[in-house]
Amino acid sequence: MKNLIKSNTVIMLIFAAVVLTAPMWTAPIGANYPDLLQKFAIFGIFAVGYNILFGLTGYLSFGHAAFLGIGSYTAVWSFKLLTMNVVPAIILAVIVSGIFALIIGYLSLRRSGIYFSILTLAFAQMAYSLAYSVLTPITNGETGLQLEQQDPRIIDSMFGVVVTDGLPSTNLFGTLMSGYSGFYVAAAFLIFAFYISLKIFRSPFGMKLLAIKSNQTRMKYTGFNTKPYLLTAFIISGMYAGLAGGLLASIDPLAGAERMQWTASGEVVLMTIMGGVGTLIGPLLGAGIIKYLENIFSALNKSELTEIFSFMPEWLQTIVVNISNVFVGEGWHLTLGALFMLIVIFLPGGVMEGVTKIKDFILGIFGKGEDNRTAEIEGEAK
Repeated sequence: MKNLIKSNTVIMLIFAAVVLTAPMWTAPIGANYPDLLQKFAIFGIFAVGYNILFGLTGYLSFGHAAFLGIGSYTAVWSFKLLTMNVVPAIILAVIVSGIFALIIGYLSLRRSGIYFSILTLAFAQMAYSLAYSVLTPITNGETGLQLEQQDPRIIDSMFGVVVTDGLPSTNLFGTLMSGYSGFYVAAAFLIFAFYISLKIFRSPFGMKLLAIKSNQTRMKYTGFNTKPYLLTAFIISGMYAGLAGGLLASIDPLAGAERMQWTASGEVVLMTIMGGVGTLIGPLLGAGIIKYLENIFSALNKSELTEIFSFMPEWLQTIVVNISNVFVGEGWHLTLGALFMLIVIFLPGGVMEGVTKIKDFILGIFGKGEDNRTAEIEGEAK
């Protein structure tokens, strides 16, 4: 049974079922509306890709938002020049982001540790400055790159697709990238991205990355060249970010320099750490938690809190509402900060560590924890 559960096919079937039924099981917490579900899927891809670099190699990048922005700009230019179909836009976003990841990774990986992190941050800030002020003919500066009715859209024009009223809408072979249809397109890419991540984690390549994380110096002493593996992981991670950026532009065809800011890079770091670095599901949980707090808690106000706590006595309700009001609305970052602090202090392994502890506790109640551990040791011995 345990081997069956660990099977890639079973894991993917369960994962796909959970993702595709998200509109149903997120309804009780008020997170089943399309815009938020789309963000869950897209930033889940971003976090899963970042985990391939940070989780497997231990190299902490503070500049991955650069590839998110590059993917977005590339996708919007594809919509302007080629077609409103998202397929060419996403393919080009992944390829162009991969090329930039190759260049930035080659230069940044000449150093390790904090120096690597600072280098990636510097490259991301350079990309942000270029997009914001220097490359305005390409990026449209602070206004952001947007669609226009007179854009050539060569492929669409060849097939007689002409827009005469308003701006065109992005689509996947006729299916609009808005509402739940947009979520399911993003969900399909998330399932594919998770499958690639699963294969990498369980491949000899992934094991080599883990060995580099464990003791890179020892591997070098054995004559093993770690640089090609690190660079490959960096490029793959950058391509994941480009895919996420392309999907963001596909849902909302607008690309701005703010997607390259260091805060966006910090957000994906928080997602990965909060969920569980080096775990398959952890980064997805972290992305979901942060995006839920950002979209739900930030929308709450004092009147809504008063309604939520209406079951309390009036004097207690007033106290609870006044205290809670500090942590919602514009102050939702306080909630995020407090939650992150608690997780780092009590669950250094992230939410997944908590899930593991709960599972072990439940197994311990039924007296199966020790039996399972013994079985694992015997299996390893064989």
